[in-house]
Amino acid sequence: MKPPVIIPVYKPGPGFGSLARAVISDGRTELIIVDDGSPEKYSAVFSALRLLPRVQILRHAVNLGKGQALKTAFNYFLNSFPPSTPGVVTADADGQHLPVDIAALRRALSDHPASLCLGVRKFRGVPARSAFGNAVTRWVFRVFSGRAVSDTQTGLRGIPRAFLPGLLRTGGGGYEFELEMLLLAVRSGMSIREVPINTVYIGKNETSHFNPVLDSLRIYFVFLRFSAAALLTALVDNFVFALCYLFSSSALPSIVAARLIASTLSFILNKNLVFRSRARVLPEILRFTFLVALFMSISYGLVSLLTARAGMNIYAAKLLAEGALFLASFAVQNILVFIRPETGAETPYPYSGPAARP
Repeated sequence: MKPPVIIPVYKPGPGFGSLARAVISDGRTELIIVDDGSPEKYSAVFSALRLLPRVQILRHAVNLGKGQALKTAFNYFLNSFPPSTPGVVTADADGQHLPVDIAALRRALSDHPASLCLGVRKFRGVPARSAFGNAVTRWVFRVFSGRAVSDTQTGLRGIPRAFLPGLLRTGGGGYEFELEMLLLAVRSGMSIREVPINTVYIGKNETSHFNPVLDSLRIYFVFLRFSAAALLTALVDNFVFALCYLFSSSALPSIVAARLIASTLSFILNKNLVFRSRARVLPEILRFTFLVALFMSISYGLVSLLTARAGMNIYAAKLLAEGALFLASFAVQNILVFIRPETGAETPYPYSGPAARP
């Protein structure tokens, strides 16, 4: 079977019915609509759509967010569609995804059932808040994941069937879920394919429920958690270092002692609070220990260089060296250390088809 189309919707606009009818107009496309707790006054819209062939409407009693609406549809798909169906295509309800582009994503996923397919837009002549939000998110995603994605906020995606169970286990019920999806794809080494689509904005994008401030904070919350944990760890690390150096006047033993204590705290915080990994502890400890040893060696080299060549105070040199390694530490831990077992290296990404290439 061809991939069905999933559209989560909250307070559908006047053009939503026409979009739904256009999606199923070929006589072969299955459409799954998730009513994410829309008020009672919109019930007539959904009642009319229930009369259409090949349309299934799922409903939340209350508004739970886009991410949770997608998960509800993923769960329905996995329980209702045969295993031969390669996956699903998700689209937005605001009219920004044209039926021709939705069809293009269905073809892309059918041709490449092991790849996450993204419908990517060009950001020329678009509303300022949309262009700015996408630019920032693209930059942040590239820094922290090591992968460049042209459109991190696109809602038009072709998602492989084998990837869906892992997505059901992730946190995030709002717009941050779509960024989590990309991070999981990178972690699993999945191929990400970009399919050019039309760039459509209605007015100044006032139909979108995306809040550029609040939802961006939620999207970056994993990094904010990491920053808070890193700050606490840094305080412990520098306190122990200063104490040891006061008595020993030797940089290397002081760095080693401080790093051993701070790293233990860092591992506990990052595993349980930052990345919320559920993978086995021992493999993560081994990877984390290797990372600590590597970064400690780099840190010692930088401190030695800054104090010997630049004549910098040793405490200032250590703060500068640790700050320079901060972003690299986040990226490596996010991708290589704390890996969810359902999509990570310990349980290889399961699918039938050619090997995925990053």
